[in-house]
Amino acid sequence: MTSKTERERRKAIVHAIVQRQRAEAIAAMPISQGQLFQLFDYLDSALENGCDHSLRLTRQFLQANGLPEAAIIPWLGNYGGHCDCEVLANVEEAWQQ
Repeated sequence: MTSKTERERRKAIVHAIVQRQRAEAIAAMPISQGQLFQLFDYLDSALENGCDHSLRLTRQFLQANGLPEAAIIPWLGNYGGHCDCEVLANVEEAWQQ
């Protein structure tokens, strides 16, 4: 049986690893977290009438804010954001944690 001290030490190691991975992921983002959350808010409002299963609204937001589509669209896809509703569902879930 592991001692309380050993469990706490292991927990601290896991926490440090998770924090480092999160920091690396944030550093690799082609969009700031603030802009990403603005995209989520925009899509939340714009998708009230449903999704046409394209990235039309996401592209509109990126263009309107002068953000690099060529870097951001593939990055969103890596998190499951292959259309506007998936950006809102999958990418937001990954980054709201």
